Amino acid sequence: MFTTKSLRPSLKTVLKTSTIAGLAAVMLTSGLPASISQSFADPVKVEAPSVPSFANVVDAVSPAVVSVRVQSRVNPVAEDGGDFSFDFNGRGFDDLPDDHPLKRFFKEFGPRGDDRADRGPNRRGPHGEGRLRPTAQGSGFFISEDGYLVTNNHVVSDGSAFTVILNDGTELDAKLVGKDSRTDLAVLKVDDKRKFTYVGWADDSKVRVGDWVVAVGNPFGLGGTVTSGIVSARGRDIGSGPYDDYLQVDAAVNRGNSGGPTFNLSGEVVGINTAIFSPRGGGNVGIAFAIPSTVAKDVVTDLIKDGSVSRGWLGVQIQPVTKDIAESLGLSEASGALVVEPQTGSPGEKAGIKKGDVVTALNGDTVKDPRDLARKVAAIRPGTTVDLALWRDGKAETVKLEIGTLPKDDKDAAKSQDDQSEEAQPSSEQALADLGVSVVPSDDGKGVTIASVDEDSDASDRGLKQGEKIVSVNNQEVKSADDILKVINTAKKDGRSKALFQIEADNGSRFVALPIDKG
Repeated sequence: MFTTKSLRPSLKTVLKTSTIAGLAAVMLTSGLPASISQSFADPVKVEAPSVPSFANVVDAVSPAVVSVRVQSRVNPVAEDGGDFSFDFNGRGFDDLPDDHPLKRFFKEFGPRGDDRADRGPNRRGPHGEGRLRPTAQGSGFFISEDGYLVTNNHVVSDGSAFTVILNDGTELDAKLVGKDSRTDLAVLKVDDKRKFTYVGWADDSKVRVGDWVVAVGNPFGLGGTVTSGIVSARGRDIGSGPYDDYLQVDAAVNRGNSGGPTFNLSGEVVGINTAIFSPRGGGNVGIAFAIPSTVAKDVVTDLIKDGSVSRGWLGVQIQPVTKDIAESLGLSEASGALVVEPQTGSPGEKAGIKKGDVVTALNGDTVKDPRDLARKVAAIRPGTTVDLALWRDGKAETVKLEIGTLPKDDKDAAKSQDDQSEEAQPSSEQALADLGVSVVPSDDGKGVTIASVDEDSDASDRGLKQGEKIVSVNNQEVKSADDILKVINTAKKDGRSKALFQIEADNGSRFVALPIDKG
């Protein structure tokens, strides 16, 4: 009969045994089958390369990475809202009867007038501004020994005072040198006699998908934190602006890492962490986006030199060239940037660029899409003359153009359009059955107005709506249904199966390719 006491010698023997043979012997003495003991005799062994350590990189770069604390002035009016404020069915505190229990309560225990008067001035900064309050915290890194450092624009954009916290806990005041919202970059300067440890830029064109990277920053205000991952993609467009060209990094980058650097194993900055992919409920799923170092380096240089960034400007509204649009224009492939409309007085208009032109190359460099064109133009110094390759009226042309300076506010001016009377009835409605639309002449004489759209038509599938205008077809102005039919018939004779319609709506113009070979 086995007891707990009788088992103890066997357990001690097992713990003291260091060889597979000894373990098997113990198991056999315990009455276990030999087949089980044999299963321990030949374990799988894998000869794998050792995983690189990031310790050397972290030791070298950590002193250059800082935490950035931002304070903003709170509006005094909004701040005073922190005092008691009540509404009793439309009546204020002073409107309550004198014998009302709530009035007596707040008269005794609520804030007194003299208290508010004493607190008011103390709660305001100079010139009646609000008192400084912490509003943001992010990361940054030194790029020079005399105290210039880089962070994100969204970290400092609303700030009035900035504090830089070194990795040893030292706090230093900093001033804003310049910021650029379009690339989400900003530069701060710490005025101090010490020489700071700083890091250099990598050539991100040599960064390959799959390369190891190390992200250093200050997530959740915890202090210096290091995470690692790999570059998982290049040239990501996340819809944050016309110059999107992010590195995608698969690493744990969290809130507070914004503005922090991502390093290669040589300790060079390959990117600046600026965004993460997050599920609807929030949190980090290990996908981050970093501004490439080559983009950041040029912007930072301009910010240090001038406090702002000068970008090239073409001044045309553009849209992608889809397969249908390419076919309608006779292009061999769906690439380039389709000009919807040149802005009045812009370099593009002065050079003779017209709506319906497709920009295919800039200085001999192929333009892939509108985003590619925007980046290429922005990178050119204003005042530079360039060669712009266009596809116009079925053939290639080249125009010379002097690049302008992108305005501080580059939003397109709102286009005013005459309101159409809801009571106006179409006077000469004509059906374009093959297209699925019927049109009437526009009241202002510009184009034709869509009177109705067949829900089962290609026009409906491509988003045409009642009330919108058709102002041109295949870059030829139209003022009636007959004009549209003439252009379509010509396109059919030329062997085209689609025609390019310019549609004008309240929110601007766009081009739509519609099939014309039906019926």
